[in-house]
Amino acid sequence: MEVNRQILIEAIWETLYMVSISLFFGAILGFILGVTLVITRKGHILENKFIFSIVNPIVNIFRSIPFIILLVAIIPFTRLIVGTSIGTSAAIVPLVLHVGPYISRLIENSLLEVDEGIIEAAKAMGATPFQIIRKFLLPEAFPSLILSVTTATIGLIGATAMAGAVGGGGLGDVAITYGYQRFDNVTILVTVIILVAIVQLIQSIGNVFERKLRRVG
Repeated sequence: MEVNRQILIEAIWETLYMVSISLFFGAILGFILGVTLVITRKGHILENKFIFSIVNPIVNIFRSIPFIILLVAIIPFTRLIVGTSIGTSAAIVPLVLHVGPYISRLIENSLLEVDEGIIEAAKAMGATPFQIIRKFLLPEAFPSLILSVTTATIGLIGATAMAGAVGGGGLGDVAITYGYQRFDNVTILVTVIILVAIVQLIQSIGNVFERKLRRVG
């Protein structure tokens, strides 16, 4: 039991490492793509049919590829970036490419919920497109963006578990290697409980921040 406990603790840290790093870079990618999808669409502040027609299908393509397939499909790219296709660091590359487009759609939906009257008022005051984005669009959508990131984080945790099935490390790897392959139902149950607890904690934190921001707003 001592060894199992040590393995579980290490797996938890590996999962948290994958989630935090992937979320950081995925959120940056998703933010850029999401804002671009909004401001370049027809009738918005920087309407650009050409850019929108490129970004939109790229996001759709990556969103439609199941993570386990993406994980395998980009092995050469992963090896080029981190020098290996196995382990927690290697899993981060496909995780970023998986969660980035997902976050972009969530951000797009959140920004499109902002009242068009606010944008029109900003234009009437002479605000530049950058000022509209920074001082009006993002602040108004911020509570919704918090929930979007929370949702993406939970989805990312599920993806890290799948990464463990192909040597990505983390709790998914423990469940497969020490649970499924050794017919140890207790280990499988423990990893599931830990994953559920992490998800519940993240969702609760996201809900608290979202409610506080809405009250402030």
